[in-house]
This record gives sequence, C-alpha cells and structure tokens, in this order.
Amino acid sequence: MKRNVVIIGGSAAGITAALTARRHYPDAKITLIRKEEKVPIPCGIPYIFGTLGSPEKNLMPEDPLIKNDIELIIDEVVSIDRSSKAVKTKGGREIGYDKLILATGSVPIVPPIPGVELGNVFTIKKDVNYLARILEALGEARDVVIIGGGFIGMEIADECCKRGNLNVTVVEMLPHCLALVFEDELCVAAEEELSKRGARIRTGEKAKAIVGDGKVEYVELESGEKIKADVVILAIGVRPNAQLAKEAGLELGPLGGVAVDRYMRTTDPDIFAVGDCAEKFDFFTGKPSPLRLASIATAEARIAGANLFELRRENKGVVGVFSTKIGDVALGLAGIDERRAREAGIDFVVGVSESVDRHPGGMPGATPTKVKLVFRRYSGAIIGGCVRGGEGAGEMVNLISAMIQSGMHADQIALFQMGTHPALTASPVAYQIVNAAEIALSQMR
Repeated sequence: MKRNVVIIGGSAAGITAALTARRHYPDAKITLIRKEEKVPIPCGIPYIFGTLGSPEKNLMPEDPLIKNDIELIIDEVVSIDRSSKAVKTKGGREIGYDKLILATGSVPIVPPIPGVELGNVFTIKKDVNYLARILEALGEARDVVIIGGGFIGMEIADECCKRGNLNVTVVEMLPHCLALVFEDELCVAAEEELSKRGARIRTGEKAKAIVGDGKVEYVELESGEKIKADVVILAIGVRPNAQLAKEAGLELGPLGGVAVDRYMRTTDPDIFAVGDCAEKFDFFTGKPSPLRLASIATAEARIAGANLFELRRENKGVVGVFSTKIGDVALGLAGIDERRAREAGIDFVVGVSESVDRHPGGMPGATPTKVKLVFRRYSGAIIGGCVRGGEGAGEMVNLISAMIQSGMHADQIALFQMGTHPALTASPVAYQIVNAAEIALSQMR
C-alpha cells in the first residue's frame, strides 16, 4: 500500500522536505501544496533590487520536484482535519495524508508605527508580484528609507546604493546595525562600508511616524528629525506563520512557533513542522531560540523528511551561522562570540589571527582576512568564531560551524590539515583558523 506524504509550503523548507522524503521513502506518494505560482529564493530577495534587477531571476526551481515524481498543487490549504487525516484547500480539494509536514514559513513583522498603511510603504514578503511592485516603486523614487538595520535591511540598502540614483537612509533603533548578531567590531565594519557607498545610517534612532497624503513623503524620528522618503521598506524581522497549525489544535511554543520535538514531530505524531513556522532551540543551552534562517529550515527539513515513517535523524539545535557581504567586505559568525559568551557566564579564551586570503600577498584579489575563535578555557572546545575579509569568509564560517558541531578542541584545530593554493587560500603558514587556535592554546596553558 502506497504511503501518502503531504507537504504544505513550497519555499526552501518545503522543497527540501519533499526531496528528502523521496530519497528515504522511494515508494511514497509525495504531494507538495503551495499557494504561490512562483516562489522567490529567500536569501536572494535583497539582490532583486540591484544586482539581479528582477524577481524572475531569483526563483526556486521546479525541476527537482518534477524529476523526483513529486506532485505540485498550486492552492491554499485552509484547514487540517486531524481525525480524518486530510487537508482542505481554498480551491475545494480534500487531500488525505499518512504523514503531513508543515512548512508554512513566516510573515513580516509590521511595527505599530503610524503611517505603515500609506502607499509605497513595503515589507519584505516572499511574493513575486509584491516584490515586483517594490522594484517598480524604486524605479520612480529618489529617496528611500529602510527601517531596520538587520541583515535584510543592510543588504537591501547596499543593493539600493548600487542603483546609483537613490538617496538611501537606514534607521536602526539599536546602537549599531547588525547588533543582534555581531559584536561591535563587525557591526562598525558593515556600517563604514555602507557609508562609503553613499548610504546614511541613523543608529540609536526610532521611527516615530511615516507621514504622507495617501503616499509616503517622509519618516519622522523620535528625535524630531524628518527624513524625506519616496519609498519606505520595513525590515524589522519575521514571526512564525503558525495560524494553520494553531487552528488544527497543535501546540505552539513560547516564541510562537509550532512546538516540535528533536525529530521535528509536533504534538500530533503524524504531523511534522519545519522551517520558520517551527519552534527552535539553542545548540548550546537548549533554550528557545528566535533564529529564522534558510540554512536552519533546510536542515530541519532533512530531519523531518527522513523521519516520516522511521526515526532516523535528530535535531541538535540551532548553532547560528550567519554571513553577509556589504560592499566589498564579507562578514560572518558561527556559534557564540565574545559578547554572548560573557553574557552567558562562560569562562573562555580567544584566539585572533589575521592574514591575506591568498599567498603571496601580491596575488590578484588578495584581501586581509581576520579570524577570531572562541574556546572554553578548560576543555578547549570551540564554541564560536567570526570572520571579516573577502569572499572566502562565507565558507570559512561554515568550516568553523562544522568544527563547533563536531565538538572539536583547540588542539585538534591547530593540527587541522587544510588544502591551500596561492589563488584560493591563505598560506599554510598563515592559515587563520589554525593560527587562531594556536594562539588560544597559549592562553589555556
């Protein structure tokens, strides 16, 4: 008898869950239901407004679904009947399931600021037509204000600067942009680079009101400053889209996501939840985590897809791996930095190493790259690391994350055998991760 798997949601988590389920259960009937005809690649959305120039150049591919015999239904699920194990859609369908995966994602947070309903005030939605309207508005704009200096806000600001004809202002209520993730050194590096590209950055400022007659004309800050605006983009963050799960009687977690166990099962053992709609817990502390990243979503999807009819994989929690590029500077963090370690009361040591990412330093494209690693003082276990440098910083952060998840110690990292090449990496003598571990070891002794 064929086993029926239904997945609700067609972004990164939903597609990955479907493909994983197919690999682990080749005889299952797998159906993916999403309400959108086209789905944007989440992390690529900022680049629509500059580098890519169109939402059509940033779409999730459908070929993998077709090649893996996964049925795609364009419709909206409006209810889940757990007793009969069926979902009902807006289009009148009723689709039965043996196992159900919720991958309903998240929705943008809209702050309670007067004027958010005005014309040309946008959030960042995973909706191709909506994103096209933002792009159209930017094409007619001169002054753009971005409220929120997190990753999305900063990357959109950078892309708007690339257009060359926009006055761009970022308003962030915290002392620094990116301060929820990075320590001050990396935050300042990002701000300085964006400022070089022509953007104004107003940190420690809160938007009081968005003002205009039908359409936005300016943003008023609590300090009294008024910033002219033809377009306002709200990049405050997201919250779990868990309404469908709540209406089905599934339990929600303390941060509003669908409660799941380490196998990604909800309080109904035949229903799983993955991605932004699901509750998260921290890799280090086990406490609830607010992080919402596509990399986390796809990891959870690979766990759920494998566990549908047999428990095979377990979630170890959210490490927190971030990277971004502002101008020519790439920045990244994996795990716990100095600030968070200090706040958590962890006794730690830090190793710092800086060198160019090519060898010799005269090689074309050579960029100074700084690595900082954080270790527990007595065990020597790595708990975090950050990187500032060129384009290789993103994969270097991924390497640090792998070391954290593997429980590596400073001495093991100091003896790490890496592959090096003059055009691709730092010299083996100056390889930053290894040297940072050696420097940290000297403090432990």
